[in-house]
Amino acid sequence: MLVVACVKQVPDTTQVQIDPETGTLIREGVPFIVNPFDTHALEESLRLKDKYGFRVAAISMGPPNTEVTLKKALSLGADEVVLLSDRVFGGADTLATSRVLAEAIRRLGEKEEVLMVICGKQTIDGDTAQVGPGIASRLGYSQLTLVDQINDVDLRAKTVVVRRKLEGRHEIVEARLPAVLTVVREINRPRYPTVPMRLMAEGAEVMLWDNKVMQLDEETIGLRGSPTQVRRIFSPERVKGEILGDGLNKPEEAANLLIDSLLERDIISL
Repeated sequence: MLVVACVKQVPDTTQVQIDPETGTLIREGVPFIVNPFDTHALEESLRLKDKYGFRVAAISMGPPNTEVTLKKALSLGADEVVLLSDRVFGGADTLATSRVLAEAIRRLGEKEEVLMVICGKQTIDGDTAQVGPGIASRLGYSQLTLVDQINDVDLRAKTVVVRRKLEGRHEIVEARLPAVLTVVREINRPRYPTVPMRLMAEGAEVMLWDNKVMQLDEETIGLRGSPTQVRRIFSPERVKGEILGDGLNKPEEAANLLIDSLLERDIISL
């Protein structure tokens, strides 16, 4: 049985800058990293492998240099990796991306039963949290989002019990397998690769699936198959705040100054 971990290579957003003239990202000199939420997805897949003996496949859609990310997955213990890379996949929004990933998972399932697909809850470059649910919808799998703990996997009954992290509370949910899980950071602490595994991964071959392999309609993938597009990226303008009075030592005076200021701006009325 197979657990599929979806991972994405993303620009390090702590070092991303925006061109004020064009409103686009300046990518030159910006290092790429594994999407942080996806490192937890991969780790949880490997923990399921350790506990139940599943095999783990890591897949990623991206340019050729995404091989680095997938080799890292191999060094951590993934059994196989697949890079989905083709120029016609480029410019994809979440709808087109989920179409390619779902087809790759379906193809993996032709060779071996896919029990679970695990994704990070979102990526730090898009922050949409749509790809995981999109994969589940396309494949007809159960969908479990915001998972911070996998409580039980019953292979005989083909069910999984998870804990979901919601605002101010947790929710325990049981679902039928196969299922797509999107996980939060709190679910685990990712492991580090051993030296022998790193050396093995360096020389390993990453399986490449382009659209000749996938055979998807080019009108439904990449930029052509994306009904949404990013027109402009910009940093919001920040207005310098104003400090009124001495709220620590003279709170009543500061409160009166605040009320007067709000009245002057017609924000409140008496």
